[in-house]
Amino acid sequence: MGEERDLVNQLLGQAQMADAFAKFSVTVTTSKLAFVKENKLYRALKGQKSRDGHDFLSGTWQEFCSLLGRSVEQVDEDIRNLRQFGEEALESMSRMGIGYRELRQWRRLPEDARSALIEAAKQGNKEAVEYLAEELIATHAKEKSALEKQVEDLQADNEALGERIARKSRELDDTAHELEKTRRRIQTMKADEAEKALRKEVAAAHYEAETVLAGTLRKAFAILVEHSEQTGSDHRPFQANLVRQLEMLLLRIREEFQLPEGEAVGDVSEFGWLQQMGNDQHAEPAEG
Repeated sequence: MGEERDLVNQLLGQAQMADAFAKFSVTVTTSKLAFVKENKLYRALKGQKSRDGHDFLSGTWQEFCSLLGRSVEQVDEDIRNLRQFGEEALESMSRMGIGYRELRQWRRLPEDARSALIEAAKQGNKEAVEYLAEELIATHAKEKSALEKQVEDLQADNEALGERIARKSRELDDTAHELEKTRRRIQTMKADEAEKALRKEVAAAHYEAETVLAGTLRKAFAILVEHSEQTGSDHRPFQANLVRQLEMLLLRIREEFQLPEGEAVGDVSEFGWLQQMGNDQHAEPAEG
């Protein structure tokens, strides 16, 4: 503790003597202050009398900066600049007259941009440094704007997706409600009538799913094909994976309900109207 107190007192003595303080460069002084702050050496002043001899020091960082005649904000700013730019570059920037405002702006640049500024500053050419800084700031602003646009687009996509999910949820609720109404209705029917009504409901659900595949998915695939022809991109592996997922889904349904393999069984003639709708849906327009 005694050695730490001696070091702090020594630093204070150097700082309080104008002639001695002028001999230190800004960065060397800042590096010492950073060392004091990081190691909390200012606590060694606790219990010592203040300059006027009437009060005792409490050993805080703010108090230490005040004894140096500087504000905490200014010293902390110097330390941040030192950590971001390094002693050599910061000392060169100081000699070139680059102030806090510029340094604060440059600190917000990406690491690779700051590294370029540091190397330029070491050369001591102020015009080159300022020109490079303007270019880097402009580039960073464009990149930031593009990133913000991407974030906005993503938020819009998420909102649209949320709306679609909510709509689908409502549709599922409506479907479940209709199925429940059908279930209650068939409880009052004869067996053969109930069977026919149930099959009609299920066939309608099947047709709805088939319409999505034959319509929406087919159109989406057609867009991918068009894009492939224009750009040379190969979307087929992606498309094949989607189709495989659908195949796996159908396989799980077959296994869940223990459905037989092979050709369709049973009489489906009563659903001829459904077959005709499907034919109309898939029919190609006649050539004129």
